[in-house]
Amino acid sequence: MANKRKPAVRVLKKRVVFRGPIFYVTSERIKEPTGIEVRRDIIRHPGSVVVMVVDDSGREPRVLLARQYRYAADDRLWELPAGRVDRGERELDGAKRELMEETGYSARRWQLAMRFFVSPGFLDETMAVYVARGLVRGKAQPEEDEVIAKRFFPLSAAVRMAMTGKIRDAKTIAGVLWLAQTQSQGSNRSTRSGR
Repeated sequence: MANKRKPAVRVLKKRVVFRGPIFYVTSERIKEPTGIEVRRDIIRHPGSVVVMVVDDSGREPRVLLARQYRYAADDRLWELPAGRVDRGERELDGAKRELMEETGYSARRWQLAMRFFVSPGFLDETMAVYVARGLVRGKAQPEEDEVIAKRFFPLSAAVRMAMTGKIRDAKTIAGVLWLAQTQSQGSNRSTRSGR
């Protein structure tokens, strides 16, 4: 069977209309694979990492959430620790750096849970969610503008917070629900195998 290549997008005109310290914005005239010519304004971002800190020492896993003021939302939000990937930095190295900066913890075990686009209609940012286990306590090193409160929540409580709107951050909702589903599948396997 022959490999069908998807039709390519043709960029007809492209210009940078804004450049900031974290992202820049392009305005582009393109011809989409459908043949339609359109203008697309895109926020270009280097990508982010999200760290789901999991404490497995008790009967129920606990998840570490950070609470900080977010100007765009004009509120203090409960979130998983996260931050952008620096130029030339590998995702996992960025996750380890963000974990130490925001929480003071380091972790012995890391697992990639998922990658997704944040809002692909106008933003090219991707997020990689890593699970960090085997925690080692240290001293947080937040950036100058980061005032972060942190607290461990039982996974069931974090799920309730996500489902009732107490957690309103998309990356955190996705991460918490992924962990709950993964834990549920793991316990179902254990029950079926008689463990």
